[in-house]
Amino acid sequence: MSRRRAAGAGVDPLDPAQVSRVRAVLSLGGVPASDLQDGVQQVRLRLLERTAGGLGAPRETGAWAAVVASRLAADWHRTRNRQERIGARLASLLPPDHGTEGGQEARLVALAVAEGLDALPARQRQVLILRFYADLSVPQIATELEIPEGTVKSRLHAAAKSLRERLHVNEVV
Repeated sequence: MSRRRAAGAGVDPLDPAQVSRVRAVLSLGGVPASDLQDGVQQVRLRLLERTAGGLGAPRETGAWAAVVASRLAADWHRTRNRQERIGARLASLLPPDHGTEGGQEARLVALAVAEGLDALPARQRQVLILRFYADLSVPQIATELEIPEGTVKSRLHAAAKSLRERLHVNEVV
């Protein structure tokens, strides 16, 4: 995206694919569906503030937006009790025709994964979501979070190990 386009009046600084990615990161980070649009607006606002502040558009707007969304989700997660909302959020993500036995199994797996993500420390959850749900590479995550690549890799390893162990203990996988 060109900087001129982002600076134009009435032009969305995020393209539709970036908006979709931001919504996914927010949702996976625990933000309820009713707050997703507000989260997308917060990302837009931060992008516009960054541009207006003289920093210009980020080199990779999509990656930058995903990181900002993950930070917003972490903030929301810290201030809300997500456990009450997990079941409702996951149920709303699945189409209503998932009433079959396979659909119920998929719901249980999704719930177990969501609970496993909730149990992770915020930093591990953040890199796991950015890597596997926002589809950022390790170098992109390191750049956006301003941490060494080795730190990203160790957090990913620890998060995946913890999530895998939790799913095995709960006999999900």
